[in-house]
Amino acid sequence: MKELALVDQMIHWFIYLLPYVLSVIFVFGVIFRTIIFYTVKRHEWFAREFEKRVNRYVETETPGVVKDVSFFALSKKMLERTYYEIFEVRDRMQRRKPDRMMAISDRIFLIKQGCAWLVKDILKQVKFLKWTNETPKLLSITKATFNHNPCFNKIFGIIPMASLNDFLTILPGLFVVAGILGTFLGIKGGLGALGGMNLNELENAKNTMDGFLHEIAFAMASSIVGIAFSLSLHIWNTFFSPERAYVSMIDRFESSLDLLWYRSDNNNFPAYDKPFDEHKDPVEALAEEALNLEVTKGLRTREMEEIRKVKAS
Repeated sequence: MKELALVDQMIHWFIYLLPYVLSVIFVFGVIFRTIIFYTVKRHEWFAREFEKRVNRYVETETPGVVKDVSFFALSKKMLERTYYEIFEVRDRMQRRKPDRMMAISDRIFLIKQGCAWLVKDILKQVKFLKWTNETPKLLSITKATFNHNPCFNKIFGIIPMASLNDFLTILPGLFVVAGILGTFLGIKGGLGALGGMNLNELENAKNTMDGFLHEIAFAMASSIVGIAFSLSLHIWNTFFSPERAYVSMIDRFESSLDLLWYRSDNNNFPAYDKPFDEHKDPVEALAEEALNLEVTKGLRTREMEEIRKVKAS
């Protein structure tokens, strides 16, 4: 009897606390789904900026004018330019705020660190590609790079994003199941009280029925709360879908690498290549790139003039 009374007491507390527990889980589900979406959108943000600069570069190129272009050197140039430019603009806006050492997004979501890791890993993989007339498996390289990025596939660098996202996807269904379970447990608890009702004592019978109906009504609230949270979270998951952002991110980055491969003539590794330095001042890096570009243009102009002189003579 004591065991049965203990079980009934536990069921009673479970039914009573269930709506509050579902409310807490719902709030945390919304928060973490938003964090996952924001983290994946940071992936997509970098891919979108990279795509923008690659398209701008390809539009200014004329086929056949510049030859012997290395795919690795071109990819490194475009990735570094994207990295330095996007963070130089952001840091320039943040200099207006005093004592700003690190952006909150970098400190919490590791955005800048993740982009730096992405640039390094892409360059590490493309430098060993064998040059052929066929396009290599750049899609596989892109997916592997993003999936293995420790700053982007873990929330706060700790919680695995894929596992948490899978749990949040099935969470609306769990809300419905939990709500129905609470309702059935409430009915089960009320039926036990009806078994001991004496119909000859109308007052006691009325009190028993009132208590039963009250318990059933409270138990039904579990199903209502579960269905409401399930519907709300399902709508939230639809609007904040990291899957759509992930597909867009992969397509943008892979198509940009394809364009660079089509523009290149080989995949030679530069003899005096400087490794990518994410800690380098963006303004200094962009100024150095602009200077190198002007020097290259000057050398190219002199070569063209010498060729014209030889043809004229």
